[in-house]
Amino acid sequence: MSDIPVISVIGVEAADKAFATLTAAFIADPVMRWIYPAAEDYLDAYPRFLKAFCGSGIADGTAFADETLSGACIWLAPGSRVSDGAVGAVVKETVAPERLETFGAITEQIDQYHPHDEPLWYLPCIGVDAAGQGKGVGSALMKHALRLCDEQGARAYLESSNPANISLYERHGFEVMGRIQAGSAPPITPMIRERA
Repeated sequence: MSDIPVISVIGVEAADKAFATLTAAFIADPVMRWIYPAAEDYLDAYPRFLKAFCGSGIADGTAFADETLSGACIWLAPGSRVSDGAVGAVVKETVAPERLETFGAITEQIDQYHPHDEPLWYLPCIGVDAAGQGKGVGSALMKHALRLCDEQGARAYLESSNPANISLYERHGFEVMGRIQAGSAPPITPMIRERA
């Protein structure tokens, strides 16, 4: 048996399991826990946020996981878009009113960095649950999807909400574009990977 994680598409029937894995993976993420500092709020709201923000990647077949679903990533392929209305509704319902202005300032800065030309693969979310970390799952997930980018001659873009992950992304060819920061929120690092 190989120690290299086997990566496959997340089917619609496994969407809730994927959202649970990603919720577990982001439980100590600086930005996500600034948005939802109370554990109860985070555990309730973050899966809903994920579904609104990047659930279309599961429907489109551009979400991937290892065989045990200890790690998952959801990509938005060229032409796929985030439903701003759905995200806005979840944010309005779940983010504390005193954080909404800063949240809005962050999203404005993100929009300034996010490339709007095509073709572009966007990685809104990748994570590995603590029980699966240190086994190469995160790297295997990145390699799998980046092969698709390279086959299509497309660039890839992401925002790192945790400074600890920047070196992983750099190892996979991403470069820091700048820094996103507003109010008391932790910084976010936009990163681009040019065509291979």
